[in-house]
Amino acid sequence: MAGHIQDRWYKTEPGPTGKPVRLKTDRHGTGMRYRARYISPDGTEKSKSFPDGQKRKAEHWLTGIETDMSRGQYIDPRAARMTFQEFGEKWLASQSGDPNTRASIGSQLKLHAFPRIGSRPLGAFQPSHIREFVTQLEASSMSGSYARVIFSNVRAILSAAVEDGYLSRNPCHSRTVSLPEMGARRVVPWLPERVFAVREALNERFRPMVDAGAGCGLRQGEILGLSVEGLDFDNETLHVVQQLKLSLSQPVFAPPKGGKLRDVPLPAPVADALKRHMKRFPPVEITLPWMRAGGPPVTKRLIFTGPLGGHVWRTSLNEDHWKPALAAVGVIPKAKSREHAAAREHGMHALRHFYASVLLDAGESIKAVSEYLGHSDPGLTLKVYAHLLPSSRDRARKALGAALQPPQPPR
Repeated sequence: MAGHIQDRWYKTEPGPTGKPVRLKTDRHGTGMRYRARYISPDGTEKSKSFPDGQKRKAEHWLTGIETDMSRGQYIDPRAARMTFQEFGEKWLASQSGDPNTRASIGSQLKLHAFPRIGSRPLGAFQPSHIREFVTQLEASSMSGSYARVIFSNVRAILSAAVEDGYLSRNPCHSRTVSLPEMGARRVVPWLPERVFAVREALNERFRPMVDAGAGCGLRQGEILGLSVEGLDFDNETLHVVQQLKLSLSQPVFAPPKGGKLRDVPLPAPVADALKRHMKRFPPVEITLPWMRAGGPPVTKRLIFTGPLGGHVWRTSLNEDHWKPALAAVGVIPKAKSREHAAAREHGMHALRHFYASVLLDAGESIKAVSEYLGHSDPGLTLKVYAHLLPSSRDRARKALGAALQPPQPPR
């Protein structure tokens, strides 16, 4: 057994004859009677107290400690008492990389994870607690994809707790724990008529953004960060190498989402629209930090700029131009003031959905569409757009019909 059991109510001393005798201590009958003591792997003494009548329980506890040590699964009891919020805040402070991402994770934890599981000690987590947490996320009004992002952050924190010796296993990895349901909402791509109508309703300065989104599948940040250097008219190719984004409310240039640089075909109508745009609104050199606020300055000749010659602010574009255009063609209700209703499914991302739907309808492979969109892998593309793939029923019906035709008798 690792360690030993100390009986605080009795002590053994030499008697008058020299034989050891058992005597009551000053604390006999008060407080916890048994103290289970052992030396932890770091060389320090650890202990736990048990009341009178629970010596057997103390022995079992020490046996469990010994078993965990032999298996390499020992967890310091004091470390296990740290709450999820305490460890999560330490974990978040140690994260490097994009400060925008760190701020977003911090907000998600404070709003949705800490209020639900933040006070629970790490050593007390069981799969049932995670299942309950997932159920709570699903019962809220958030989307399934957002719930999965929150769940993945909680899973990452608990994995770090395991690696740092605060937790023996991650309950999120239990076979009985499932990801939050995504819901049944499917992407419904715009028809060409809507794309043309929204383009026409936009200010002339911003109309070619629709061409870049619908014709090349660019994200909004990639459209705003599109520079002259990214256009290869001779080879009919658009190089997607950067985006314009906000880092802690400051505009910066950064690689595309996930760092996925890519080349996409540049259709002739899009190329012509961009050429006309650059002649009407010449590109402007814009200098911004790279990756994060305070990063090294980088200068790009941006295709799309504001009326005063600076870069285009995403919020201003959405509220002052994009949403009014949607309202003008009946996609969303007209606002009585400048503030329009939320229209997440009709943001500029809808142009990417249109782009993907056109390529898939034309028979382009999922792999190619995934590369053009800059997705992390074709599986993500398939998950989002599988329902848009052309049906194989007609092909199957014709092939089987031909194969099962009875042979014609010889003439």
